[in-house]
Amino acid sequence: MYLNKVYLYGNLTRDPELKSLPNGNKVTTFSLATNRVYKDQAGNKKEQVEFHNIVVFGRQAETSAQYLKKGQGVMIEGRIQTRSWDDKTSGEKKYRTEIIADGVQFGPKSGGSGEGFTPSSPVASSPVPSTMPDLDTIDYGDSNINVDDIPF
Repeated sequence: MYLNKVYLYGNLTRDPELKSLPNGNKVTTFSLATNRVYKDQAGNKKEQVEFHNIVVFGRQAETSAQYLKKGQGVMIEGRIQTRSWDDKTSGEKKYRTEIIADGVQFGPKSGGSGEGFTPSSPVASSPVPSTMPDLDTIDYGDSNINVDDIPF
């Protein structure tokens, strides 16, 4: 079995562009920035930004183009796809990796505080550490979880 599933939460870097395909279907494209904050080996705080090309089809494309704006937070669920084409001006083969969105959840608008929105997916709301922590040093809060009881 193979799996191609992506969950992203980030901010739009530009307003969405809505277009119609020759068959009448709607397609919206936009770019999404995701930030990763981590500490380097010296303990200095670092930030790494990734930019993702997002493609949305159908009714969700129309809704995304209508309501999403540059700077707004959005949660994307989809799959990775790389397409290729021959550039007519240079004759080179070009490639573009995109996220084909199956689901789009709107976050706060850029004019708002943005503090109250929490993505519904725990995958997107949990930052991925740059190195795996020692399980004995994780603070589990007030819950009575025994690390030895975790099955993995």
